[in-house]
Amino acid sequence: MPNFFNEMYSDGSAQVREHYRELKAWLNEQTPDTVAAKRGEADLIFRRVGITFAVYGNDAGTERLIPFDIIPRIIPAAEWNTLETGLVQRVKALNMFIHDIYHDQNIVKAGVIPADQLFRNAQYRPEMQGISVASDIYAHIAGIDIVRAGEGEFYVLEDNLRVPSGVSYMLEDRKMMMRLFPELFSRYKVAPVAHYPDMLLDNLRSVAPVGVINPTVVVMTPGMYNSAYFEHAFLAQQMGVELVEGKDMFVDDNAVFMRTTRGPKRVDVIYRRIDDDFLDPLAFRPDSSLGVPGLLSVYRAGRVTLANAIGTGVADDKSIYPFVPEMIRFYLSEEPILNNVPTFQCRKKEDLEYTLAHLSELVVKEVHGAGGYGMLVGPASTKAEIEAFRERVIARPDGYIAQPTLALSACPTYVESGVAPRHIDLRPFVLSGKTISMVKGGLTRVALKEGSLVVNSSQGGGTKDTWVLEK
Repeated sequence: MPNFFNEMYSDGSAQVREHYRELKAWLNEQTPDTVAAKRGEADLIFRRVGITFAVYGNDAGTERLIPFDIIPRIIPAAEWNTLETGLVQRVKALNMFIHDIYHDQNIVKAGVIPADQLFRNAQYRPEMQGISVASDIYAHIAGIDIVRAGEGEFYVLEDNLRVPSGVSYMLEDRKMMMRLFPELFSRYKVAPVAHYPDMLLDNLRSVAPVGVINPTVVVMTPGMYNSAYFEHAFLAQQMGVELVEGKDMFVDDNAVFMRTTRGPKRVDVIYRRIDDDFLDPLAFRPDSSLGVPGLLSVYRAGRVTLANAIGTGVADDKSIYPFVPEMIRFYLSEEPILNNVPTFQCRKKEDLEYTLAHLSELVVKEVHGAGGYGMLVGPASTKAEIEAFRERVIARPDGYIAQPTLALSACPTYVESGVAPRHIDLRPFVLSGKTISMVKGGLTRVALKEGSLVVNSSQGGGTKDTWVLEK
């Protein structure tokens, strides 16, 4: 494993970074029994509250806690300011890109992105062509995955613009830390995150259809068997809005209504946590029982807002990711503040040849993959796994990208053997409406297995509280 940036220590393992000194002193005061008791208390509370994650695949149908680590990840104010500026720039360009491809397609005409990359993309929705959406905003909620590598530089690993999840864990991790270790907060001035639901509601209300003064907002969930159902219910409760399923709504007179005990009520903004394919059985998958028949026709008429918009997936597809820096230059005439991870597009002959020759060194991902599935981490794979993946790439090269194996930064983490470094990433949540805003924080995910670079909860990862320091 190459050397990695250590969040707490500089100069190898000797020098504690300035912003971690108080935390290090506090850690030295904790006994193993105290730590074990606090971890047990956290697990008990999380389970009691129902903060579980549904497991798909081999253990389908089971529910488990996402492991929570009690050592926070700390980000100084100056570092966050750079990160925030870069995130605002990136999300602004992504929204402009989505609007462009469903309207004038200037970026294609200029030759910046090949037409087939867009229009043959499974996430491109021709039904959205020429349709106006409120305030020209498509990605109202973006979860941008950030990693640190090298000497501590931030890189964007991927853009999640469809139905990004995880913000409930950001909020609950903070509540847990304040409950377990209130004395630690007296040593640091930590920026709050608890107001995120209020920001989200204000953001959703700001993009209501034209002419709607007091919009009704709902959260649309596929139901209690979805892996992120806890989050859907949590956000609806925190915002004080209704949690609805498709069967709770209907279309009438070119408007969307929800059924209530007092009769039908008009719905103006739907924060949907359902993929495009399932939103309207009359427009997309006819076998979907999760959607609302006729929803697309109301949406196209501008009489309901969907957050995120239909068709946003084309901008977070991994085959489009390599072009985001060019989008920033094209739409904003600015240089990107946050860099992409260098990426090989296997659809290109020379990139494919390089990838196949270096599979043991690279991370190879399906362009439509998510959750840590459909990928090869070369250095951690057997020869047999590499060869099997080679056949898949050769059979469908346009379905894969490859990236160097980054030495993700590491943060001290409580594991069975004590405190040890584990690799982490960060998912800040960027809200786009009349303005672009975010709370100072995000979801820090941690790979709990020694040496592992896969932080996804579905692959055994855990979470940490993220502390952004006030100036």
